[in-house]
This record gives sequence, structure tokens and C-alpha cells, in this order.
Amino acid sequence: MLALRVRAGVVSWRLSPARAPRDSASESAPTGTPVAEAPAGTVAKSQAETAKKGRGAHKTSIGFLLLILTVVSAVASLGIGRYPVPIEEVVKILLSKIISIPQTWPAIDNTVVIEIRLPRILAALLVGGSLSIAGASFQGLFRNPLVSPDILGVAAGASVGAALAILLSEPNVMIQVWAFCFAMLAVGLTYFISRQVQGNPTLSLILAGIAIESLFMAILSLSEYMANPQNQLPTIIYWLMGSLSAVTMGELRVAAVPMLGGVAILLLIRWRINVVAMGEEEAMALGVNTNRLRAVIIICSTVVTAAAVCITGMIGWVGLVIPHIGRMLVGPNHKVLLPVSVLLGASYLLIIDDIVRTAAPEEIPIGILTAIIGAPFFLYLLRKGRWGWA
Repeated sequence: MLALRVRAGVVSWRLSPARAPRDSASESAPTGTPVAEAPAGTVAKSQAETAKKGRGAHKTSIGFLLLILTVVSAVASLGIGRYPVPIEEVVKILLSKIISIPQTWPAIDNTVVIEIRLPRILAALLVGGSLSIAGASFQGLFRNPLVSPDILGVAAGASVGAALAILLSEPNVMIQVWAFCFAMLAVGLTYFISRQVQGNPTLSLILAGIAIESLFMAILSLSEYMANPQNQLPTIIYWLMGSLSAVTMGELRVAAVPMLGGVAILLLIRWRINVVAMGEEEAMALGVNTNRLRAVIIICSTVVTAAAVCITGMIGWVGLVIPHIGRMLVGPNHKVLLPVSVLLGASYLLIIDDIVRTAAPEEIPIGILTAIIGAPFFLYLLRKGRWGWA
């Protein structure tokens, strides 16, 4: 073939030998017909899209499996206990509340499943999911993997409210009301103080939360010191260790409203948490009102945490550890992480509750077991350096 060469302003022609065909496609092509080749950029883009679809299918599969795990765990938990109920009877009892089927099981089984275990299992699902999504949201907001739902003093405030109500010999309902109100008060004080401080708003929130938590813990210690050691002090200590044994369906209906409402709002704005996790300047450059978004996340996370704590007492490590497990499964994208955290936290706390009510003759406070399991796992994450939070 002819080749054109330009050198020093001189145009010359030379005959170059024909090159061997590269592949069968070029062999079959007629002479003079160009063989189209895909640009490198197009190939890379196609490979990236294929990999993205693969990751999306993987995350969908994980979410589906977690949903199945949660449902199966809930149904199985209804039959687990010192008085075991066969799974087939559990299914029939649940179906009897939806459709009309003949009762072939003892009346005591219906009482155990519906009136005793069902409120407790629903509470475990709601509390576990609420604490997990609150922890994941706070960790994304503060861009810190060490953040837990009680970072702004909500747990300390709830503890003080419950302790004061116990000192005043209030009924169980009022203990929950006082716990919820003082939890919101503690976070409100934290947010108000942080707004008065000039500088980084995120750092101001954390420092104000530490100060308010220390103040309320001091008040809690004073309440324990003043409590009657015969009845009031054991009640306060047991509340601080956390338990699902005293939850009733009526209390659950009231607490479920703020928990479900806060979780729903966090799920709706979960993609915005990705923007906040990028940093203050980046979020503002993208047109996000960071102050308003930060307030919404704090309010929703605080409400769900306060509602959870007021009916169960202190249950630690769930909101700190579960989001890390979620990131190990699906990555740091909050659009996927928050729903996965809800399912993980719900099934996790449900399984832990099954253990505490069956492992020993006397029921173990659930907060003890979550700490025994959560602390070593957190140390393992610390040792491996597997944060993956951003």
C-alpha cells in the first residue's frame, strides 16, 4: 500500500508491505472496507456499567436475604421460650387474626403467643431497627465511625428522667414519659449550646454533647445516691441495664408512632446524608442547606432513640456496631446502608432477646449481653481497621 511521508516540507511516497490481518473479522472484510473497533473509553464505560449492575444485584440480594431472616426470626421467636410452641401452631395463630380458621390449638398457646410474646418481639424489631438507623445517620452526619445514637446526651437524659420518676414513685407509663421528655431536653440543650459556639458546627455539637452527657450523668448519680436502697435503687439499676420484658402492646402502640415516623423520614432523606458525609463545603457547593438538613437528621435520630430507650431502658452498642456490619456488607452508600441497618438491627436485637430469655433460669438484662457481644466485635474492627464509613 502507499504511505504518505512528510519530512522537512518534502512530500514523498513509498510503497509499504501489507500487514497481516489481526483477526477473523478483518480477514472476512473486503479490501478497502474499514473494520470498526470500539473506542477504549466505550469499552471501559461498558465494563463499569456491568460492574455497577453486578454490585446493585448483590446489594439487592443481601437486602432480600436480611428481610427473610427478619421475618423467619420473628416467627420462630414466637415459639421459643420456657413454654415452647410449635412453629406450625404459631403460624396458625397468626393467620387466625387475619382470616377465619378453626382453632385446633390450646387456648394457652394463643395467650402466650399473642399477649405475652408478640409485644416483646415487635418491640425488639422496632427498637433494634431504630437504634441502628439512628447510629448510621449520626455516623454519616458527623463523619465519625465512633459515633453512637447517644452522642448528644439522649441516653443520659432519658436515664435521668426515668430515675427522677422512680424517685417520685410514678407509674410505669409516667416513667416512660419522663424518660422521653428528658431525653429530648438533653439533646435540645446540646443543640442550643452548639449554636452559640463559633467555629465548626459538627465539632461544636460533639463537644456540647459530651458536656451535657457528663452533667446528666452526674444528676443520675445523685439520684441513685438519694434513692431508697430497698426498692427504688434496684429499680433504677434494672432500668439502666435494659429489658424488653415489661413492654405491653399499649405502650408499644404509643412508642411506635415516633419511632416509625423518624425512621421513615430518615429513609426518605438517606441520599442527602451522602452529601453531608462529603463535608460541609462540598455539601454547600452542591446547594444543600446543611444547617436545616443537620437539624432534621438530629431531630429524627433523637426522637427514634428516645422513644426506643423510654420503653426498654438502656441498650447499648446496637447503634454503634450494627452500622459497621452494614458497611461491611453493602458499603458506605447511605441509600442502601440505612435500610440494611434497619433490618440488621431488628434481627440482631431479636436474636439477642431470644438468648437472654432462654439461656438462664432468670432472665438476663438485654443491655448486658449487647455489651458483652458488641464491645469485643468493636475491638476487632478497631484491630483490623475496617471502618468503611466514608
